[in-house]
Amino acid sequence: MMDDPETSFRRSVTRRRALAGLGAGALGLALADSIRPAVAQDDAAELQSEDDVVYGTVGDVPLLLTIVRPPDRPEPRPAVIVIHGGGLVEGTRWDHGEAAAGLALAGYVTFSIEYRLFVPGDPATLWPAQLDDVQRAVRWVRANADAYGVDPNRVGAFGFSSGGHLAAFLGTRETRDNSDPALADYSSKVTCVVTMGGLFDFTFPNAHPYALETDAEILGGSAESLPSPAAYEDFSPIRFVDGASAPFLILQEGNEDVIPYEQPKRMVAALQEAGVQVSYGWFPDYAHDSWFTWAPEAPETLAFFERHLRPQE
Repeated sequence: MMDDPETSFRRSVTRRRALAGLGAGALGLALADSIRPAVAQDDAAELQSEDDVVYGTVGDVPLLLTIVRPPDRPEPRPAVIVIHGGGLVEGTRWDHGEAAAGLALAGYVTFSIEYRLFVPGDPATLWPAQLDDVQRAVRWVRANADAYGVDPNRVGAFGFSSGGHLAAFLGTRETRDNSDPALADYSSKVTCVVTMGGLFDFTFPNAHPYALETDAEILGGSAESLPSPAAYEDFSPIRFVDGASAPFLILQEGNEDVIPYEQPKRMVAALQEAGVQVSYGWFPDYAHDSWFTWAPEAPETLAFFERHLRPQE
């Protein structure tokens, strides 16, 4: 039996608070025993972590990320940008610490990122602030690839819910803000994308019924004065799909309490029409917040990243 939306929301918030109380490195080591049988390729005790790394600043506010990585080796490793959900209004970079640790155990350097959350009345947090932040994170990883043993040509994105929305932009849209000369030579387009319960198209009626008013406010409008159609198109990664888009793995839960099935349906069709490789999985026994736990998405995610990022090379 599926959870009702309010129950799922309460449980997900409780889980986020619990995870936020742990650093990603501590969380990864604490969970190592439970995830080792499925994904371990390196000794979990040798995982390295670094917290509160600054990848940019907005005004005087730092943008932070947490790094979890396997032991050093001579050959560079692929990287994965881990992007939390929360409707662009809540969530932390530790929400998917379990996934970050699982990916690190499988041979990836993971970067779990914060981005500006929308705050009513703060123009610095209106869209496209969130897009600019996640694109900057990818470019920062590439600029600092040597320091963390990363291959800049093998960078994937992994995102849940609104984090999947942002991850989808990393696979479809070129850099929007290229004003920082230190990052001017680095692309924000990732090699491949994994989304769980993601959002792709805000241009059809009730595209995101769980947060219609919030989405309008993020775009600078309100429920009484909706943003323009062009604003919703700019908010939709599907509008940027073309033949150069990255391969996608799209995972969807088994109900429409939060994300309508029309969302993945449209994105899969757009990617296929553009000739881009896309894999889709529907899981009837999962609710939206099932994706907070690494186990539900691990098999498909690891197989997909193995194909496109080749962690053993």
